[in-house]
Amino acid sequence: MNSSAPALLASTEFVDCESPEIREFVSRSLDDARGLSETDRAIRLFDAVRDQIRYNPFDIGTTVDDYRASRIAGKPSNYCVPKAILLTAALRAAGIPAAVGFADVRNHLNSPKLAELMGTDLFIYHGYVALWLDGRQFKVTPAFNTEMCERFGVRQLVFDGKSDALFHEFDANSHRHMEYVNDRGWFADPPIEQLLQEFRTTYPKLWQSSIDRVPVRDAAFDGGRVVLVPSGCLAYCTATRPTFSRAMTSFWICAVPSPI
Repeated sequence: MNSSAPALLASTEFVDCESPEIREFVSRSLDDARGLSETDRAIRLFDAVRDQIRYNPFDIGTTVDDYRASRIAGKPSNYCVPKAILLTAALRAAGIPAAVGFADVRNHLNSPKLAELMGTDLFIYHGYVALWLDGRQFKVTPAFNTEMCERFGVRQLVFDGKSDALFHEFDANSHRHMEYVNDRGWFADPPIEQLLQEFRTTYPKLWQSSIDRVPVRDAAFDGGRVVLVPSGCLAYCTATRPTFSRAMTSFWICAVPSPI
């Protein structure tokens, strides 16, 4: 499939780009954007999905309806797959060819609660977007909102229309961050039934938590201060009563619920 394929601009079951909800999202995101180039429109939409919908990895959708772009557009928070579906739909609605991509990534920085629920540092089906500008393909992920990146000390993901915008291999302090393990390719319409089946098998605790709608409060994702502390220097953090996670690195993630 190339950038001229009709499927990359079509409205589908999950990328329902012709729905009123997506049209409204695009109109709001591109307000006063008359005269913008296709590249500038793509950048504006990427920024909107990245920052208007807060990243929340604890409430994964467990039904196919949770993965329709029109439904995703109305939620204040979500995780990488729905955000990638929403951006794909928004781009198509703006006349930009796009598809939903998936990759398995290893997350070397994690929070204690998320690590406990997942039981692994491997994120299967991480969602990204493949889009085409002037016939050239780019891969971007709007998953992590800017405010969360700043708290984690992770470089903000910026799409400039000239290069890919995928997770950085290292964080701002040169600690290992994300490792892409396997690219599953990209799809005109995502294989949600297959994704849900594999999520249910791979993350049983996280799946059940989402089924039960159990609210999870985690300072690392809800606005608390996040500090990376070498494992031998715990005295400073002990006084702040944080939670700790080894997170498969030589550093602990210290999530402090309130400013210090």
